[in-house]
Amino acid sequence: MGFRMKKILSGLLILLFAVSMTACKKDIGGKSTLAIPGVDGPKLHIIDDKLLISMVFENLTIDGGLRYPIPQYPNSHIEIAPDFESDGTLMVVAVDLDDVFSSSLDLLDPMTLPGGRALPGVASGKLPAVAFSIPKWKNLAFYLGPKLFGIFVPVPNLDMAGVMVTARFYAGGKRQGNVSLVGEDTNDENSGFLLMLDLDSTTKKKLKYLANKY
Repeated sequence: MGFRMKKILSGLLILLFAVSMTACKKDIGGKSTLAIPGVDGPKLHIIDDKLLISMVFENLTIDGGLRYPIPQYPNSHIEIAPDFESDGTLMVVAVDLDDVFSSSLDLLDPMTLPGGRALPGVASGKLPAVAFSIPKWKNLAFYLGPKLFGIFVPVPNLDMAGVMVTARFYAGGKRQGNVSLVGEDTNDENSGFLLMLDLDSTTKKKLKYLANKY
């Protein structure tokens, strides 16, 4: 396949991905005092009853996109594609709220951060969770608490071994949770960021309010 044809197919893939992810979508943004090296985001969006968490990995380039199901979350998925506005890679985590509020997730085994360190801001240091890996990202993890939902996204080579920094995370003009920058562990692995979002019984009402506002 020639270079020109690859560029055309890549452009079509990007366009189809952009259209599918922007239909009926409401952006409520995302703001934190923490800058995550090599990552633009995370940002929050709303589409129907799904909470979309998007981020761009500025130093990672891929030729095509894929969608991966999230284990134990039957209506949720992760989408990976070349970013339309840069040379980086776009990741969109689409979390269905019906999955989050499913009582079956309470039966998951409690987990710490990948590698064994305690979850920052959680008294017990662990929460019911599911962890899995996809190409380029080893040990993604999703956490569920009585009033929160969390996602750990690996970001290699942060060069901040043993360090964890946590800040408030804002979206739609209000605090929606915390974001933590997690440095490498003693094995020089498992660096990344942890986004913890406040999800209580009023979450669906709050999201619908934000969707109508923005």
